[in-house]
This record gives sequence, C-alpha cells and structure tokens, in this order.
Amino acid sequence: MRHGRSWSSSLESISPSELAIELLNYCLRGGAWPADLLETLVRCASHPDEERAKEGTHALFRILVERLNDLFEPALCDTYAALFSSVVEFIHPEFLASDLMARYRRVRMPRRFLGDAERVKDVFVLSRVTLGADVAITSVMLDAAKQRFPKARIHFVGTRKNWEIFAGDPRLVHTPVSYGRTATLRERLSIWPELRRCLDRPDSIVIDPDSRLTQLGILPVCSEDNYFFFESRGYGEYGPEPLPLLARRWVRETFGVEEARPYIAPADEGESLQSPVVTVSFGVGENPAKRIRDPFETELLRKLLERDAVIVIDKGAGGEEQERAERAIAGAAPKEGRVIALRGPFASFAARIARSQLYVGYDSAGQHVAAACGVPLVTVFAGYASARTLARWHPHGPGPIAVVPVHDPDPELVLAETMRALDSVAAVARNKAS
Repeated sequence: MRHGRSWSSSLESISPSELAIELLNYCLRGGAWPADLLETLVRCASHPDEERAKEGTHALFRILVERLNDLFEPALCDTYAALFSSVVEFIHPEFLASDLMARYRRVRMPRRFLGDAERVKDVFVLSRVTLGADVAITSVMLDAAKQRFPKARIHFVGTRKNWEIFAGDPRLVHTPVSYGRTATLRERLSIWPELRRCLDRPDSIVIDPDSRLTQLGILPVCSEDNYFFFESRGYGEYGPEPLPLLARRWVRETFGVEEARPYIAPADEGESLQSPVVTVSFGVGENPAKRIRDPFETELLRKLLERDAVIVIDKGAGGEEQERAERAIAGAAPKEGRVIALRGPFASFAARIARSQLYVGYDSAGQHVAAACGVPLVTVFAGYASARTLARWHPHGPGPIAVVPVHDPDPELVLAETMRALDSVAAVARNKAS
C-alpha cells in the first residue's frame, strides 16, 4: 500500500487497471479508500475521450465491481453500495451518496408484500442483463409475479436479446431498455431518468433481482413502498444454496408464492431432429478464464461424436467465440450432418437445448437453460472467484446435473473428468427413464 500519493494528479501516468486494483485491495481489506483514488478512476471512466472512458469503465466494472460481487461475500455488499453510491453522486450530482446508501440499507431488507394484489395493474420485473442470470434468477421472479398477480400486466424490463428468451409467454409484455455491457460509465447511468419515468406508475410494483439496470439496487426507480429488491449477493449469507433456490426462497418470503421455478419460453421452438441431440456451447461470457485451452474443445467434440449423437453447437454472435467453435469443429472432422452449427439469437439456441437429450458447456447461460428445462447437463466450471461463486452459480433443476470444478486446467485431465461426468449423468438419465 502506498501512502501520501496524490492519485488525482497522476491520471496520465497511472493505468485505470492499476487504480481499480488499488481500490479493490482497500475494499477487500475492509478499510476506507482514499476519496481521490476513487474519484480519479471515475473521472477516467467518464472522460470525454471515448477510448479513455471505455478503458476506465472496463477497469471499474471488470476489475473492481464484478470482483466485489462475484465473491458473494455478504460483508462486501455494504462496501459495494458505499463505493457505487459515490460513483453515482459524481455522475448525477442531484444525488447524495449518503442518501443513496441509507436507502440501500432499507430496501435490501426483505419484506412481505401486504398490498391488495387485485389492485396491482403492472408488475415490472427488471432484467439482470446477462442471459444466464435472467434464466436462473429473473425467470423465478417472473413465474412468481404471474402466480401472485394473475390480473396484472407482467413486464420484462430489458434488452430485446434477453426478452426473446421469454417472448413466447402470453402473460408477459416487453418493456425495452437499452443497456450495453461495453458502454461507458456515463452511458450506463444515462438510462436512469427514462427508467424511472417508465417504472414509477400508480398501482404498480417493481421487482429488482439485483439488476445492473439499477446498478444492483443503488438507483431509485420508484417509491420504496412499491420496490422489492432481491440482494442476491448477500441473501442466504454463507449457506451453500444455488441462486435459483435462493430466488425461490425470496419470492416465498416476499410474495407468499411457494413453487416459483426457472423457465424459458422462446417464441421459436426450432426444428426437431430424429437422432439423439447433444447441445454444446463453448461461450464464456467474455471471460477467458472460464475456458480450457486447446485442444480440449476439439477433443470433447470428437468424444461426443463417438457416441453417435448429432451435435448442435452454438457459435454465438460471432467474433472469438465463433472462431473457436469453427476451429473445434474442423479439428473434430465430423461426417456430414453430424454437427449443426448455429449463429444468431441465443433464444433460438435455447429452444434447441430444451429439446436435446444432453447439454455440455462451460459456466454460461446454456447450463441454466438446460437446468430449467430438465435436460441432463454437464458444466465445466473454471475461473471462479471463490467456492461460494461455484455454489451460487451451480445450475439447479429437475434433471441430472454434473458440475466439473476445474482445479488443474490441464486439457487432458479436464477432458477425462468431463467424460466421467457425462457417463454419470447418462446413467442417472437412463435410470429415471426406466
């Protein structure tokens, strides 16, 4: 730790990543951070030059914010709230960080809905922004809202890409919100005024599943009486439950709904294939630490092809993920018709997962779709921040599930563990079917 350093005067000589790491160290030690250290990073993340702003925003969110939250350490919830309240005050001076912090401490406490459900006209359920979290957590909130408020309009508030996972559900309507995970800090916070105008309506409630739209409960989008916040990072404290079970417990406690469950409802169900289908995704959500180095992906496809199934593999939206998928397919050298590669909306691939006999992939959205649909699945889980991260994001559903925690990332070792997990899951599926 360095003392007496004037961070704000050193913006040109210190990288945003270094600033974020320094701040993270203060947070993890439980001490107060220098105010000018945070201000310098925020100034960089909100710099008029777009490239500098993107560099600063990436450091702020990927190194600092995501690390604080990925640890699922209850004690860090207040740390995050204090830090990000100051960030919001800097960008939106009409807010005081102390007021935002006091509000956060109130709304984070679970409370029972005591109103008249018949009078609620609109229920706004906020997207978590990431696809996997919307399946594992947000869909539980949607299911509970449909049960508790049978006469209300149930709004999914989020991007079109995420909405498509639920577009086939006739009870839901889409309230579109644009939120870019690669946007600058100012752009991410600029949605707040419109979001509040949209959500703060008479005879309505807002269900916030720890959404990035509100920056995890920091931004006030409606009156507190109508706002129900699931703090997924602290709820359940140090227990081992995965997030879908914690979300179910929270909606039971808050709305009295006993059996809310994760689900998907894409409008496009996709074509049906006669052969047994294995769906595969090598997507890692822009986190390269989650993948196993070559030749793991190629060898996994080759092993799956030896089992006489048709493989449907997601190539994502292009870029690096598509290149890896194509490289793995070429290396596995399948016979014609044995591998079907999809590129396009995730909802289309999700529909294929729901109709497949097995899903295999890294820790990403596909595992939560398979779990929600009861499809047997194997997840290769690498690059996680802590044991509690692994526990919280462990897929949960009615079908057989095997998670391969990666301690040694050697491709040969991970492949052997993955194939053993596949055999185990297949045996459980056969026993359930007989």
